[in-house]
Amino acid sequence: MGSRDKFVELAEKRVTKALKDIHLIGNLSNKNNYEYTEVDYKKIINALDNAVKNVKKRFEENSKEEHTEFKL
Repeated sequence: MGSRDKFVELAEKRVTKALKDIHLIGNLSNKNNYEYTEVDYKKIINALDNAVKNVKKRFEENSKEEHTEFKL
């Protein structure tokens, strides 16, 4: 398997998983099931925005990975 084939295989799997996980995070917005504050919501959105910006930067600049852990 060539490096392009491997890239396509992994990209499809990982992006599909990320999109499903983002959808599940969106389910947390249901106030009938969960209690959260505006601060909590903003922390989640900021963490997701920053992760996407980091991925974009890595593709554009071929820079190193920044590993972060999310906590409310």
